[in-house]
Amino acid sequence: MASDIRTAELKKPIDVAEYLFRRLHEVGVRGVHGVPGDYNLVALDYLPKVGLNWIGNTNELNAGYAADGYARVKGISAVITTFGVGELSLVNAIAGAYSEFVPIVHIVGTPSTISQRDGMLLHHTLGNGNFEVFADMNREITCAIAKLNDPHEAATLIDHAIRECWVKSRPVYITLPTDMVQKKIEGQRLETPIDLGYPENQTEKEDYVVDVVLKYLHAAKNPIILVDACALRHRVLDEVHELIEKSGLPTFVAPMGKGAVDETLSTYGGVYAGDGSNRGVRERVESSDLVLSIGAIKSDFNTAGFTYRVSQLSTIDFHSDYIRVRYSEYPGVRMQGVLKKVIAKMGKLNVQPGPETSNEIAEEDRDVSNDQVITHAWLWPRVGQWLEPNDIVITETGTANFGIWETRFPKGVTAISQVLWGSIGYSVGACQGAALAAKETGGDRRTILFVGDGSFELTAQELSTMIRQDLNPIIFVICNEGYTIERLIHGMDASYNDIQQWRYKDLVGVFGADPKKSKTFQVKSTQEAEDLFNDKTFSSAPFLQFVEIYMPKEDTPKALKLTAEASATLNAKE
Repeated sequence: MASDIRTAELKKPIDVAEYLFRRLHEVGVRGVHGVPGDYNLVALDYLPKVGLNWIGNTNELNAGYAADGYARVKGISAVITTFGVGELSLVNAIAGAYSEFVPIVHIVGTPSTISQRDGMLLHHTLGNGNFEVFADMNREITCAIAKLNDPHEAATLIDHAIRECWVKSRPVYITLPTDMVQKKIEGQRLETPIDLGYPENQTEKEDYVVDVVLKYLHAAKNPIILVDACALRHRVLDEVHELIEKSGLPTFVAPMGKGAVDETLSTYGGVYAGDGSNRGVRERVESSDLVLSIGAIKSDFNTAGFTYRVSQLSTIDFHSDYIRVRYSEYPGVRMQGVLKKVIAKMGKLNVQPGPETSNEIAEEDRDVSNDQVITHAWLWPRVGQWLEPNDIVITETGTANFGIWETRFPKGVTAISQVLWGSIGYSVGACQGAALAAKETGGDRRTILFVGDGSFELTAQELSTMIRQDLNPIIFVICNEGYTIERLIHGMDASYNDIQQWRYKDLVGVFGADPKKSKTFQVKSTQEAEDLFNDKTFSSAPFLQFVEIYMPKEDTPKALKLTAEASATLNAKE
């Protein structure tokens, strides 16, 4: 049972729930995702008071995906669920965020501390008096757990959890019992912001690592830079761009690193993913005698089925908590400090030019007519021509995610995908969160989603939340009759890879969109798609727009074919 703090002892008394939400506001959260439940209802009453907006989602899984997309745009997010049934519905999304280093503060409204102490037989429990089981389930997919069971330590636990969430860029789990919501704690702490700074490296150790890096960098004849997801997640893009511009080295990104680098730079060479690389990229990267690999996540889909051919003997890996030079590892040395000193000391390097990339459509794929079906070879370079600076582009795991590799982005584009966790349907929820974050930050950033019909059917209800929140994404549903990525791995014509065909664009009306504030389209030929991309009103994204784009069932991006073949081979190994 929680014991009270005497109000007379407090200089600025504040309720626990208000303290928590003010801290979220402090770190940039404005929209809070989730689903109401009886164990969190009183806490939700505090949101408006501190300037937070409740974003009621259609279910907890979608709320988690939305919080993930929101965090990738704004830096951190929050989601609120209820004990047991609510939080378990969210687990898949939280696991994905943990896997991909996305900072989400997950707040769970729980039964009172008295009920938990007495092991009462309550709804939403397993009926065995164990109130710890769901927190235990979350231990492996969060970087911190804060149980606000005692007002004496609540503020400290809240501050610690939010700091860990930010610094480690992973989800945290906070429980808020019903009888703790209105407990008084010291509000004077709010006058001191949470320290979100990264710990400094030990100077002597950092300097030694810098000297080792520079030794190999100066000796290299044709070094290159390869940027991946953790450069984004651990916020080293300023250092990365300074390194690129001052060194003049050819720079490439891994698939999960799309959007990390300004792709308008003359030194940008494209996507490296082993056999799934852009044209000319694999040869250039694999012939380099030194690869500066920043924030790498060498997963199967991020390497086109483990087809990287870069030796560790010619690699320097920069990570959030260690540096690896060839086979020598230096734990506890963060990449920010090392990169800053390398940039300051590196001087002139040996530079060999890299390949040039463009959004030019191959000559054999350029036919634009009412008789020409839309292929991936035509679509993705054309999308690259249509995109605008600062767009937010979300692609579903599948044809869209692999297709976007063939698109050279304008400056400032944010790319969102879930290459490592790969939960189908993720992108629809993430689109809602990203569009909300874009709306909150102002400006005229477009939010654009490319999702397959099969994936869309898993999380289609979140379209309703987008309408309710008056968001204006451009949604492209790729209609190609089912789970194409699974077809390529196994069962091209198997019924389990088929889906019921919906009238997808009609859902905009079904979910109650105002016809004056939404519009739907259907395109089946390159001419229809070309006309749509050239439509200035469509491109200005004045309101929610929904496009059914039809493509042949067996047509896929080249990189997806190669990755699926590698995945099938790996699955079959004994």
